[in-house]
Amino acid sequence: MTATAGTPVLRGRRILVAKPGLDGHDVGAKVIALALRDAGAEVIYTGLRKSPEQIARVAVEEGVDAVGLSVLSGSHRELAADTIDGLRRAGAGHVRVFVGGTIPAEDFEYLRGLGVRGIYTSAMPLEEVVASVAQALAERSP
Repeated sequence: MTATAGTPVLRGRRILVAKPGLDGHDVGAKVIALALRDAGAEVIYTGLRKSPEQIARVAVEEGVDAVGLSVLSGSHRELAADTIDGLRRAGAGHVRVFVGGTIPAEDFEYLRGLGVRGIYTSAMPLEEVVASVAQALAERSP
């Protein structure tokens, strides 16, 4: 499955884009939210400074297929772990989690070990991010 301009590869999918922690910079999260929307997804944006517990609660309330965490603060390891744990505790362990932002390559393996399905940096083209999310959502849960 590829994402090309105008192709709704995410039609029918609900994706929560969240800004966990204290980071107040959300331009990247908004750019990703728009790209996902343009690819056909229904996108819910939490706004700034949400706790992992709040994110998990909104994910369950909104019945999302995926949660995208945008983290620039360096606390991506803890925030991803806490969000995934919150989803599992809320009975939503099936919801796929993606992390984007300032993520050092040496943390990729750790995040994947937690169950993060995609890791995106600012250097990645939007089309690649959208295609990766679409592919992960098309795959069966492990």
